[in-house]
Amino acid sequence: MDTISVNQFRDKLKTFVEKVVTNHTPIKVTRRAGEDFVVISADDWEREQETLYVLQNSSLMKQISESVVTHSKGTGYTPTSEELNEITGI
Repeated sequence: MDTISVNQFRDKLKTFVEKVVTNHTPIKVTRRAGEDFVVISADDWEREQETLYVLQNSSLMKQISESVVTHSKGTGYTPTSEELNEITGI
């Protein structure tokens, strides 16, 4: 993550915002007096929130763990050709 001063951020706001949105790379902005902050795209923020939700949901984590076990053993659910076509949009 790049780190810049609040003055640099203010002077080149449009450039930094475009970089954050296009490259999906957050930027840490430092301030002399006060807390630093991070600029992140809305899409990246939403992805982070979804990830946190899954990680904090014990039921979902249990399902994922069970799926990994059955997948590695080759005993998991195998969709039909019709279901695969529906999933992939073919």
